Amino acid sequence: MEFDKELDARGLNCPLPILRCKKGLAEITAGQVLKVLATDPGSVKDFQAFCKQTGHEMLAMQENEAVPKKEFIFHIRKRVA
Repeated sequence: MEFDKELDARGLNCPLPILRCKKGLAEITAGQVLKVLATDPGSVKDFQAFCKQTGHEMLAMQENEAVPKKEFIFHIRKRVA
C-alpha cells in the first residue's frame, strides 16, 4: 500500500505509539497516508480507538510474524478537515 510518511514506533509501549502517531499526522496534510510500525500488542486496539475518536481513517492493519518480535503495520489516512 502506498503511503506518504513512515513512522517507526517499534519497541515503544502505550501510550508512546499513539503520541508519535499524533505527531506524525500533524506533519502531513489532510488526505495523506501515514504508515506506522509498532510492536506493542495493545496498539491494535489503541489505534482502532484513536481513529474512531479523531476521525482519521484506518485503511489497513497487518501483522508481520516473520520478524523476531511480532510487528503491527498500520496505514492511517489523515482526516480531511
